[in-house]
Amino acid sequence: MEKIETRDKIPGPKARRIIDTMKKHAYDSTFMYSLVVSHGHNCIIEDVDGNKYLDFTSNIGACPLGYSHPDIIEILAAYSSNGTYKIAGQDFYCQEHADLAENISAILPAGFKTFFINSGAEAVENAIKIAYRKKGPLPGISCTGAFHGRTLGALSFTHSRPVQKYNFPEFPSKRIKFCIKDDDVEIDAAENLLKENKIAFILTEIIQGEGGYNVASKKFISNLRKFATKYGVPLILDEVQSGIGHTGKWWAFEHYGIKPDIMSTAKALQIGATAYDKKFDPGQRSVLSSTWGGGNRIDMAVGSRVIEVIKRDKLLDNATKMGNMLRKGLTEMTGKKGVVDVRGLGLMVGVEFDTTLHRDKKLTELFKHGLLTLGAGQKSMRIIPPLIITREQIHEGLEIMHQVLMKS
Repeated sequence: MEKIETRDKIPGPKARRIIDTMKKHAYDSTFMYSLVVSHGHNCIIEDVDGNKYLDFTSNIGACPLGYSHPDIIEILAAYSSNGTYKIAGQDFYCQEHADLAENISAILPAGFKTFFINSGAEAVENAIKIAYRKKGPLPGISCTGAFHGRTLGALSFTHSRPVQKYNFPEFPSKRIKFCIKDDDVEIDAAENLLKENKIAFILTEIIQGEGGYNVASKKFISNLRKFATKYGVPLILDEVQSGIGHTGKWWAFEHYGIKPDIMSTAKALQIGATAYDKKFDPGQRSVLSSTWGGGNRIDMAVGSRVIEVIKRDKLLDNATKMGNMLRKGLTEMTGKKGVVDVRGLGLMVGVEFDTTLHRDKKLTELFKHGLLTLGAGQKSMRIIPPLIITREQIHEGLEIMHQVLMKS
């Protein structure tokens, strides 16, 4: 097993030059710490100065098979001499598009179709458009703490952090509490809005990503499904971060025994996708389109292979087993040294701290000890390792976390 290896001074000289160049010439966005990625293998990322880190982020779920996976390298090699890897994917057909559509249909609810697009935010945008097409430009319902993307439509229904929305125009929306307990007094809030207003859709995550890895209560999601059906409003589920296996099932909603009317996914799939029950098909050409909608043939081919490898190597089972081990190890730290809560499903695990400052300090310390994690919400840390993570790597990560989190 490849080992973590960090040197005394981080960032190193090469990383520092690159970071300085970025800060001079590019917008300084949401960079968490001074990691400058060079390459990776398995669940290890190496930076430009040769430091090696155990990755508990999988690039927010976008690298479910880790790095340099032989199946993915095989795909990349096959396209290395194909100069038509990027085509206008909604104007011209290609085999990769058909393959991905067929592969994802096998893991979607029966009777669903898919529209491919560039990103998760665009997948949400098109989910919203499909709902509007049926119901008209009415307000949509979304949740406190939600994150659905930074394009203006998706951003209208995002309620994660004020900095993401300040001074930007918004579509009309209604907001309900994202309930994590079945006995929450606001568990029926959606029905009150549906009784009193004409509504275009209900939009929610099952596990809030940017919002802090909060896990919805079973009754909350069951109620949303029931209310959406009762009032004839489509239920949109955002599975951009949770989809394609991270919770131990293909989709987080499978843990709840329901299915959406419309859904979005991306990240692990390599491109964005809006999937919908055929009864919500716009029924007219050109309603949905994009020059690069599914237009990168390499990403589509990789997305298909990701699905195939997860099936072949039983990685859903691995996500469940390794996730249980990870949560058990982290739960032992709860209530100590400012660790307030541990929650999650499968390999999507959130650790909440007492303060934002404390969380940010521990993120940086973990990085300097060779473990990559990311922030989420106001005070939470998100952990979402690649689906190929091993028992030994989980133990190694837990040892580092115990060392860092349990010291004052």
